[in-house]
Order: sequence, then C-alpha cells, then structure tokens
Amino acid sequence: MAKFEEGLRYSESHEYIRVEGEYGYIGISDYAQHALGNVVYVDMPEVDDEVTAGEEFGAVESVKAASDLISPVSGTVVEVNEALEDKPELLNEDAFANWIIKVQLSDPSELDALMDAKTYATFCEE
Repeated sequence: MAKFEEGLRYSESHEYIRVEGEYGYIGISDYAQHALGNVVYVDMPEVDDEVTAGEEFGAVESVKAASDLISPVSGTVVEVNEALEDKPELLNEDAFANWIIKVQLSDPSELDALMDAKTYATFCEE
C-alpha cells in the first residue's frame, strides 16, 4: 500500500515537492515507485539547469518501464541527489527520503496548483 506523506505537494504525474524556504526537494511519490517496480536508473539534470513547471527534467527507468520526470514547479537546480547515480534502488527503499533534485523556486505561487496528500491519495485511488 502506497504511503502519502503530509506536508508535501503532489502533481498529477506523481512527483512530490517538499518546500523548505525558497527551495524545493522534488522526487517521485511512493505510489509512483510502487507502480514502476525495481528502479534501475535515474536520469537527472545538471546543477544550474532551469526546470519549468509541467516540463520534463529527467527520467526514471525500472525493469518494467521508463517514465519521464515532470517538474511540479519552475526554478533552478541547485543540487542533484548523487547517491541515486550509484544506487537508484534507493527510490524503492524510501521514495520520500530520497529526493531527486533540489531547486530554487522561481515562482512559489505554482505550488497552489499542486495537490495535498489527502487530495493526491484520492487521485491515486481513481
């Protein structure tokens, strides 16, 4: 059963963002990692790359499928989770602890278009 962490915002493409001040940590939801199965590779942008809300910023590959990563917000990549380069399966172990990119938000109002945990859980059940 997938977990839905309170305090995060979720997109319809199953990414989450945890906001801390002007920064956001973006990853895939627990629901998404369950659907993908065993993750074998994570394609991430470079530091200083720009990401745009609703646009692709990378991909996650599993033994079953590859899935594009769609940014829930716009901003500048300030850090990538380098641990995922050697151990992409960390996403399966704990999707919420293992974010993919950290961005500096360029338009915090974009967060208003995202779902809270309860709304996202309902979305996933449909």
